[in-house]
Amino acid sequence: MAKIRVKFGHNEIEIDSRDFYVDNQTIGEVIDKVTKHMQENKARIIFDDRSLEQLEKMTDVYKENLETLNGLEDAETHEPEFSEPVPISQNEIREKLETLASKSFFDTPRTVSETVEELREYGWSASLLDVSKTLAKMAFNREILKNSRDHRSYYFVKEALLAN
Repeated sequence: MAKIRVKFGHNEIEIDSRDFYVDNQTIGEVIDKVTKHMQENKARIIFDDRSLEQLEKMTDVYKENLETLNGLEDAETHEPEFSEPVPISQNEIREKLETLASKSFFDTPRTVSETVEELREYGWSASLLDVSKTLAKMAFNREILKNSRDHRSYYFVKEALLAN
């Protein structure tokens, strides 16, 4: 999924690839046309017509609810359809992979690409190389099993046979 965000002064427009088809050849043209449209029409985007007091009350309630959710051990506050994944450091990857394993993700053999995609579904963003290194270290330490087929490595936690 790709997003284009164009800012011009106080105005901002975001185009999501779920809404429009944008490829590498047309992205410059799309940005140029959107920027020209914003300049010509002096568009002013209004997000909400509620009073400032109402918005502040809503924000306070939201913060209280978020604090309550963060206090719960198994609560998820990330909805990947509506927000970008949070980048995680290489030091955090092992913990996140253990979370995936506890959710039975590695009960079937998985590639590094599949693992990175699943991390994104949970709201975490990590590079393929960092995830690959961590999985390889875990396999070396026998924390996870590794098997290869067709020049691809598969990682899993249960004894699983890969079909040839």
